[in-house]
Amino acid sequence: MSLVTLLPFIVLIGAMFLMTRSAKRKQQQAASMREEMQPGTGVRTIGGMYATVKELGDDTVLLEVAPGVHAVYAKNAIGAVLSDEEYNRIVHGDSGETPDLPAVPDDASSLTEAAEEAAEAAPADKIDLGKKDEADDAAAPKDGKADGESDAK
Repeated sequence: MSLVTLLPFIVLIGAMFLMTRSAKRKQQQAASMREEMQPGTGVRTIGGMYATVKELGDDTVLLEVAPGVHAVYAKNAIGAVLSDEEYNRIVHGDSGETPDLPAVPDDASSLTEAAEEAAEAAPADKIDLGKKDEADDAAAPKDGKADGESDAK
């Protein structure tokens, strides 16, 4: 056999070696991440649930999913151990910044008060599109027909 016929097999074996080495490295990183867990740290499970670690066992973890709600998970089900800042940002919505947003009123009274004040401050030269005055009624035709109507049958 020549080297040319063995070359594809050598390349294939080399690629398989590199892929398994990469997978082993990822498994080692995941194991070391799970070893960092301590009671009180925030975690994300592989299913996407955020919880706080309460107790650690050999192969299990007791997680507090909500206040007073506990669940037992396998350590392998922990997808990520989060820092306190990241956990609070995701779960509680704490951004660390205080945005300068306008205050939202508890009731609609302040909204109607603002509309009334704007109506009072409106100039008097605006056209009134409301009901017709009696003077407009007097200018209407007396034959009882609206504009544009005729006796044609």
